[in-house]
Amino acid sequence: MRLLLSGFEPFGGSTINPSEQVVLALAHDGIADVELRAVILPVDRTRGPAKLLEAVSNFAPDAVLCLGEASRRMALSVERVALNLMDYRIADNSGNRVQDELIVPDGPAAYFTTLPVRAMLNAVVEAGVPAELSLSAGSFLCNQVTYSLLHFLATHSRATPAGFMHLPALPQQAAGRDVLMPSMALESMLKGMRAALGAIVEQQASAAAGRGPAKLPR
Repeated sequence: MRLLLSGFEPFGGSTINPSEQVVLALAHDGIADVELRAVILPVDRTRGPAKLLEAVSNFAPDAVLCLGEASRRMALSVERVALNLMDYRIADNSGNRVQDELIVPDGPAAYFTTLPVRAMLNAVVEAGVPAELSLSAGSFLCNQVTYSLLHFLATHSRATPAGFMHLPALPQQAAGRDVLMPSMALESMLKGMRAALGAIVEQQASAAAGRGPAKLPR
């Protein structure tokens, strides 16, 4: 299968982003029976979504999983919903600060992600890595690229499963801070991500074999 995996460049004053590190490591190591395409998105309200949609158009993947950093999370978070809302807590890397704006003015209020979120969660937990189901991807670039992706797929009649996962901060991001913050080692993130991707591959294999995908969202 053809899998598109995206992460983000560093933002918010940090010099690293766990999503970028995970995506590049997985692209380097590869995944059995998967043609993996990796893309690192700019933290920019215009260029970030545009780069993702360009990659989808050029690569024509069988599934898309986007990754991003949520430094307050303590586990790998499988997101269920993307909201038609931009309400940035901080400015993006181009200095844009957006509040109470729609991503797509005439778009639906929200989209459910279409990856097998429950199977992904169970796979990560069974691999021994902390994980959770999360309701929404927030209102920053993580949510914006996910909503833009799902809207693109819906309006172009593409049944490509797609979704988003948030990753905790890396230990080196948490070290030396005046206020303690949760973190997770890169090795643990990679272990959990390989398990989550395995659940996606299994779903796609079942669909290709004619058994059909499970009902979504779930």
